[in-house]
Order: sequence, then structure tokens, then C-alpha cells
Amino acid sequence: MTRELFWLTLTVILTGLLWVPYILNRIQVRGLSGAMDNPSRNDKPHAPWATRLMFAHDNAVENLVIFAPLVLILNLIDYSTKWTVLACAVYFWSRVAHVIVYTLGLPVFRTVAFTVGFLAQAVLVLAIFGIV
Repeated sequence: MTRELFWLTLTVILTGLLWVPYILNRIQVRGLSGAMDNPSRNDKPHAPWATRLMFAHDNAVENLVIFAPLVLILNLIDYSTKWTVLACAVYFWSRVAHVIVYTLGLPVFRTVAFTVGFLAQAVLVLAIFGIV
């Protein structure tokens, strides 16, 4: 496994686990049967942090759709440099930071974390085209 694929794997695991805390909150707020029921406009709302975590999870999924193919393309073309590895690591940690600050409700820091992740993806794009 390349180092880029390692960071992709960690990112996939992180994204795959983000639903757990907000579902636990849903169970706490609505009860187990309410959490398993079909959604309704009359449902009791999640705690504010859980709602923000749901949005962070949605954002993580949306960005994984971009990050994963970039890493897989790099793997397919057998291209790996210190910059691509660093970009993948930075992307992962920016996603961790994004989830934390989004859940805590820190909007400026959320935007900074997102932007850092976006720039890491841009490095991967540049690497695919042989610019980095």
C-alpha cells in the first residue's frame, strides 16, 4: 500500500464513522424506536452539535468523492512524491479539524480547515498533471 492510499484509507474510515455520534444523539432525543422510524417533519430535533456533525459528515462525503479518485489516479499512474504524500496527510488532518470545529460551531475555523483540505486536493491535481 502506498502512503497516499494509507491516508485515503484513514479518510474513508473517518468518513464512515462520522454518523455514529449523531445517531446516538438521535436515539437519546427520540428513543430507539423513534430513531429507527421513518423521518418526519414532526421529529424532535437533534442537539445543535449533532446537527452540525451531520452537516460535517455530508461535507466529508461530498469531498471524499473528489479526494479518493485523485489518490486512485496517482496510484494508477504510479506517481508518488513527498508532496503527494504530504498533501494526502494534510487532507486527512484538515478533515479531522473540519469535523471538530464544525461540530463545535466555530465557523471561521471550519472555513480555514475546509480551505486547507481544498488546497491539498489542488496539490494532487497538479501532481497528476506533472506540475508538482
